[in-house]
Amino acid sequence: MTFIDQCTAATDGIVDVLYSYILIALLVGAGLYFTFRSRFAQIRLLGAQIRSVTEKPKDKKSVSSFQALIVSTASRVGTGNIIGVAAAICTGGFGSVFWMWLIAIVGAASAFVESTLAQIYKRRGPDGKFYGGPAYYIETALKCRPLAIIFSVLLIFTYGIGFNMLASYNLQSTFETYRFYQEHPTITPWLIGLAVAVLVAFCLFGGGKRLVKTTTLLVPVMGIAYIAVALCVVLMNLPMLPEVFRRIFTEAFDMQAIFGGFAGSCIMLGIKRGLFSNEAGVGSAPNASASADVSHPAKQGLVQMLSVFIDTLLVCSATAFMCMCSGVDPTQFEKGAPYVQAAMKATLGDFGPIFITVAMVLFAFTTLLGNLYYVDQCIFHILRRKPGRAFHIVYYTLASAIILLGAGLNSTLLWNIADISMGAMALINIPVILLLCRHAFRALRDYEKQKKQGLDPVFRAKDIDLPHNVDCWR
Repeated sequence: MTFIDQCTAATDGIVDVLYSYILIALLVGAGLYFTFRSRFAQIRLLGAQIRSVTEKPKDKKSVSSFQALIVSTASRVGTGNIIGVAAAICTGGFGSVFWMWLIAIVGAASAFVESTLAQIYKRRGPDGKFYGGPAYYIETALKCRPLAIIFSVLLIFTYGIGFNMLASYNLQSTFETYRFYQEHPTITPWLIGLAVAVLVAFCLFGGGKRLVKTTTLLVPVMGIAYIAVALCVVLMNLPMLPEVFRRIFTEAFDMQAIFGGFAGSCIMLGIKRGLFSNEAGVGSAPNASASADVSHPAKQGLVQMLSVFIDTLLVCSATAFMCMCSGVDPTQFEKGAPYVQAAMKATLGDFGPIFITVAMVLFAFTTLLGNLYYVDQCIFHILRRKPGRAFHIVYYTLASAIILLGAGLNSTLLWNIADISMGAMALINIPVILLLCRHAFRALRDYEKQKKQGLDPVFRAKDIDLPHNVDCWR
């Protein structure tokens, strides 16, 4: 057994324990609690979520709600929306889709709380920009900088290493069906990984503005095109739809299948892949949320709810229905990419696999950039200043090298690393936001009170009796 095989076997056991027992109770329990405390705000305030996206900052140079949404969506909407969803269906069956939907609807309430807290406790940096996220509300509200640093380090590892290596692997795996890949299966992944690493390095060395502009341009285009093609595929296979829905709900509640082998059940896989995709409660999106210049923290919390719905209920469902309506049996495949390619080819012919490849390139590219934006935020928090040019040269070079490395490693090991590190972030962030959620809900009540008065809500910390000193909202 090789070293890679030993690492894979060891991480398999950790993932099983983490997702079979601990995280399911924590994520679902916290999400339900936040849902009831907010009086089902994710459904009740859907119109307000959409309106909040269009708010423009007073300073034109500041990050808008829409830009913060795009950066967080760039990280959320990625390879997990295609490969992760397909892999869950292959292993856990059609029922895993139901559990993905559930974790998104329930998790949206968690997304509201963590993003609203990020706005309340954000700080203005020396460059005039806003910085925030779990590390900031842990440090300010709980007075525990060591825990804040631990969370920042975990986020850097998760997004800078785990997620980016996995995104790189998933991207190159979509080329497996092409002849040039099959003729040189050993060297081709590395060549694709090298091309992606060089392209990401080009954007990184161009600075943060280019990063935001690139993701702002690509995310809406790729999302709309992907959903449009998915809709076409479903319409072409419309007679299959009733059977697909029947299987989703019957397999989701097949008790024998669920508890006969829980580690590979539709519940565990649906929650794992749903969490990987929408990241609600993990503590990543608040880093982007805090950067937005808004008049009220609750506005950005509502925006991040919408991001969860875009990711899971739209993009993940698009992949699921494209695959499930194709008539291709998912049990024939061990990995997600070949299943998606085969399903698309069955309906759209040779155009299908090509479209998936293009979509994967765009999804992965924006994911890689969005992930590194989060890493930047955490580095700033740890150092308490913006690093110098020499630091960035080393950091960007290492980040690009990690992307290259991920393209050639074992897929199971990469998924395990991503799942474990993401789970560790949630194990810190969820208890913290449970402790601090009352401030987020007071902010929500203040927002709704002002809306009822016909006002454009403006937040002041004293209006909710915030007991902590914050940089903003005075």
